[in-house]
Amino acid sequence: MLADAGTHEARSGAEPAPLACTGVTKVFGEDVASAGALLEEGSDRQDVLERTGCLVAVRNATFSVERGEIFVVMGLSGSGKSTLIRCLSRLIEPTSGTVEIEGTPIGDLDDQGLRELRRQRLSMVFQHFGLFPHRKVIDNVAFGLEIQGAPKADRYERALQVLEVVGLQDWTDHFPQQLSGGMQQRVGLARALCVEPEILFFDEPFSALDPLIRRDMQDELLSLQASMRRTLVFITHDFHEALKLGDRIAIMKDGEFVQVGTPEQIVSAPADEYVREFAEDAPKTKVITVGSVLRPLATGAPPRERVSVTAVLDDVLPRLLASPEDLCVVDDQGEVVGTVDRDQVAALLGESSGAGVSAGAGSVAEQL
Repeated sequence: MLADAGTHEARSGAEPAPLACTGVTKVFGEDVASAGALLEEGSDRQDVLERTGCLVAVRNATFSVERGEIFVVMGLSGSGKSTLIRCLSRLIEPTSGTVEIEGTPIGDLDDQGLRELRRQRLSMVFQHFGLFPHRKVIDNVAFGLEIQGAPKADRYERALQVLEVVGLQDWTDHFPQQLSGGMQQRVGLARALCVEPEILFFDEPFSALDPLIRRDMQDELLSLQASMRRTLVFITHDFHEALKLGDRIAIMKDGEFVQVGTPEQIVSAPADEYVREFAEDAPKTKVITVGSVLRPLATGAPPRERVSVTAVLDDVLPRLLASPEDLCVVDDQGEVVGTVDRDQVAALLGESSGAGVSAGAGSVAEQL
């Protein structure tokens, strides 16, 4: 049961995806062959565990990530998301399936090739920072370049540039234990960025932070992504974090992808009850776009007030509340594609409130 997984898999043109996975499966246990045979027959995770003692951590993960995209893998503890991200860099060897970086299957790389891939093209940020306590901040950040053999002056220059980007240029000579948790996480992010990787993997990097610091780090990551446009795979168990960060979200359960789609697709059309439970408390007006509720343009002149088809409802609500007039919806080229009015948005928010999807939606619907 997989929604919207294929739209990014069929690629026009010759350029390969920065990251592409096909049928990635990871089974832990001694009787992997028997477990694989049961999976081929269609057995579920629990059946395989009971009959073979093997745990199916990831099952048939197939997806690609576009250049400059934040692809979020979200699921509860034990869903397989952290195992999956480790398979992407061969920190864990997949049982079957292929992982390709720019069209190169990384399973074909020897030890030297794999080391070079990790040093030059990939970086990973973990939940627990992984900083060296005996090294100063600048040396922690420059560590990847040190491993590459870069001269000290060059790696310090680059480290200083990245520390300025994350706002820690005044902390270069401090040790990690002298920094707050949020600052340490920014050092970890700076270290990952210092080697200018093509792809960054994030394994629940903000989950141990206090809520306010966590929000600041999310904003920091989005700000950096807007300017640096790296390809990111981000693991989280927090649905609100997934909605905020993800260009697309893959929701995992029992090692499998249940649904893959944009935040709007996940919230507005959950694939099953499992996904629907996550979406129940989602801030729907911050996710649903005007394009989802517009009406075709009627005869006559279009309304004077204009709004982008990609604007989220949160951006439109104040204008609808301030005036009974419809809004004209335009595309990226400024062409009129329809209208949006109070009744449409009120109906959507009323349905959301009735389903318990968005806190406060009912009161807004009443105002409309």
